Amino acid sequence: MRRDDLEEPMTQTLTAPVRAEQPRRGNLRTLLMPLALDVAAPMACYYLLHGAFGASEVAALAVSGVIPAVRVIAGIVRDRTLNGLAGLTLAVNVAGIALSFVTGDARMMIAKDSGLSAVLSLAIMLSAFTRQPVMSAGMRPFVTRGTPEREAAWDRLAERSPRFRRAVRLFSGIWGGVLLAECVARLIGAFTLPVSTMVWLSNVMLIAAIVVGLLVAGAFASGPIMGMVRVEARGAR
Repeated sequence: MRRDDLEEPMTQTLTAPVRAEQPRRGNLRTLLMPLALDVAAPMACYYLLHGAFGASEVAALAVSGVIPAVRVIAGIVRDRTLNGLAGLTLAVNVAGIALSFVTGDARMMIAKDSGLSAVLSLAIMLSAFTRQPVMSAGMRPFVTRGTPEREAAWDRLAERSPRFRRAVRLFSGIWGGVLLAECVARLIGAFTLPVSTMVWLSNVMLIAAIVVGLLVAGAFASGPIMGMVRVEARGAR
C-alpha cells in the first residue's frame, strides 16, 4: 500500500549480513512476510472497506495504515529499541493519518509517503559522495559471498583502486536517483490520479523502479565491482 512499507523490508534484506548457515528458505520467508503484512494486507483492507463496505477513502486508508504501523510497534517492543527508520516511518504514518482527517483529503496520505521516501532516497544518493555509501553495506556480502579471499580483495580494492571506489559510489548514486525519480512520479500521481488507482499503481511504480535500479546499477556498478573483486581474489592466490 505505502511505498515505505515495500521499501523497508527490501532495505532490511539488502543490508542484512549474509550468513552461510542461514537457510535460503528462511531468507525468502523473512522477505515475504513483511511484504504480505505491509503491502498485500493493507491493499486488500483498503479495497474491502472502500469497495465492499462503502467506507470513505480517508477512513479506508487510515484503517489499512494501522496494519503496518502495528508491525513497526511490535518490532520496537520485541527488540526493545527504536531505530531511526522505524521511528520516522511510524511518526510520518501517524502524522499522515491525522492530516488526512483534518483536511479530509485522502491524497495527503499518499503524498506524505512520498515525502518520507524522498528523504531516504536523497540520503542514499548524497551518501555516494562520502567515504561510506549507504548501499555498499548491503552489496558487499552478495559480492564477497562471505569468503575470506573476496573479503580481503574488497578491502584491498577499497584502499588502492580509485576505479573501484567510483563504482561503489556510483552504485548508491544510481539507486538514490532511481528511487528519488519514482518518488517524484508518485507525488505527481497522488494529486492527479484517482486515489483508488494510486493505491495499486504506487506499488507498481516502486517495483518498476526496483527493476530499473537492478538493471542500471548492475550494468554500471555492481557488475564491474564483482568483476574487479573476482580478478583481485584470483591474483592474490
